[in-house]
Amino acid sequence: MKRILLAAALLAGGALGAGPAVAQQSKVGDWTIEKRTQDTHCNASRGYKDKDDENRDYVIVITYSDKAIVIVMIYDGWEWDKVGEILKADVGTDDADIMSKAKWEVMDKTTVRGIFEYNQSIMDRLSKAKRLTLDFEDDDEDSIEMQIPRAGEALAALKFCEENRK
Repeated sequence: MKRILLAAALLAGGALGAGPAVAQQSKVGDWTIEKRTQDTHCNASRGYKDKDDENRDYVIVITYSDKAIVIVMIYDGWEWDKVGEILKADVGTDDADIMSKAKWEVMDKTTVRGIFEYNQSIMDRLSKAKRLTLDFEDDDEDSIEMQIPRAGEALAALKFCEENRK
């Protein structure tokens, strides 16, 4: 699981910076908030196994700047074929739609990354959510619901990290 979290952090950081060494790190529940020495921005990441889904790994990494929000989702039940392929999915939470037909890039067979123009309303919706869903166009089999408990606290810690990054 730690290997998956590191890979996800590298993918998220790759959109806004890159590097594996941790300069700052804190925990909020089972979320890890960190800024690696060679990253420009902080990441919030959470990984878990779902016993109701063959004990598969689920990982989410969120990072942002004043220009972009980057979300990386890893699910070991996915088997994407084409790295670089652009998929479209409706994005929502347990109680709100965030955006329709959002673009997600396939990073490897189990990973997608969405890079979105920064919008505070997206952050607000994520902070109130308990679940984040991706509903892929014409592909119900690969649609996913990821658990993101304490997202509000994690995003507040991420904001603090961003405001105090070294």
